[in-house]
Amino acid sequence: MESQPPVDGHCDDRFAQVREVFTENLKSGRDCGAAVSFSLDGETVIDLWGGFLDLEHTRPWQRDTLVNVYSTTKGMTALCAHQLAERGLLDFDAPVAQYWPEFAAQGKQDLPVRWLMSHRAGLPAIREVLPHAALYDWEEMTRALANTEPWWEPGTDQGYHALTFGHLVGEVIRRVSGQSVGTFFKENVAGPLEADFHIGFGPELDARTSDLHGQMVPSAGSARAGSKASPSPEIPDAVKTFMRNMSDPNTMAGAAFNNPRQRSGDVNTRAWRAAEIPAANGHGTARSLARIYGALARGGEIDGIRILEPETVDRAIEEQSHGPDAILGQMPLRFGLGFMLRSPVMPLSPSRRAFGHPGAGGSIGMADPDARVGFGYTLNKMQMGLTGGAGGFAMLRAFYDAL
Repeated sequence: MESQPPVDGHCDDRFAQVREVFTENLKSGRDCGAAVSFSLDGETVIDLWGGFLDLEHTRPWQRDTLVNVYSTTKGMTALCAHQLAERGLLDFDAPVAQYWPEFAAQGKQDLPVRWLMSHRAGLPAIREVLPHAALYDWEEMTRALANTEPWWEPGTDQGYHALTFGHLVGEVIRRVSGQSVGTFFKENVAGPLEADFHIGFGPELDARTSDLHGQMVPSAGSARAGSKASPSPEIPDAVKTFMRNMSDPNTMAGAAFNNPRQRSGDVNTRAWRAAEIPAANGHGTARSLARIYGALARGGEIDGIRILEPETVDRAIEEQSHGPDAILGQMPLRFGLGFMLRSPVMPLSPSRRAFGHPGAGGSIGMADPDARVGFGYTLNKMQMGLTGGAGGFAMLRAFYDAL
């Protein structure tokens, strides 16, 4: 076993403090294995990776190590929807049922696509109790969602659609494009940008995919213990409220995370990796996130490859909703169309126009259009926090201090 976690890659001298924070996260044991990447106006200025794939410290993290990033995947799914809208194939103000007729059940015939994208649809959970395997069955999940009565009057409240977002937006993408989210994303985003990010993949990538270590959501005890490391004073109480609510699978919050109920370690299985769960099972590198968000930070273009027009990016980050979140312990959040926006509990950058998406455990991707910064952070040891972990925010602060 090595006592000193290895760190490789490059970091421009002006951002040496970011390297120090990254290295300290590994040395302290906060991270086991991780990677961080920043692009500045299209140029990669930081690309670091280090630590280990395993808790025994026998397998070093490599340059091309993939890892599950949970809800950081949502930003990639939203990007696909924006491409379809830009092409005139999808209207965010049109009823979902226009593209997905079965969705009209339970009084949802007039619910617009916009509310799916901004967590206002009232569908953060499926009411029908589903078996464990249903999460890996696209047809079963979308059938159950189409038959679900909203938990609140759509458009009147905001509640994080933790797992259902991907199937709701993803089914619209599938109906409009004729392709699954994973295939559409590969052909229209990851492929053109040569970004190593995947929503569903085969066993050929397993050898370079790290397992995740720890629970997706911390226990109430770990929330209390970790509160000093939280990036915002609102988070500890919100985590406690969230944990209390989700402990009961009969509640809306409990059903949002526990229906279908998943077992410990499922995230490391072949079944999880093979499925397309566009809210939660994207696997990628920090470099891929920084490149994709780096393009969005430059109006949708990087290295001559355009994935969105500038006006589409502007529309994507227009605020759709803000305030206490009905699922995440009343935490105050701001949402655009599929992206989280900068807020006191998401201190992405000094720019209020910064946007992106975090994932349970601490991964995060971000674009700052004002500073033209793209950012990605991936890790395999779950950190406390509902909107990103302390490690990622510490590196963001160090970067902007140097910038």
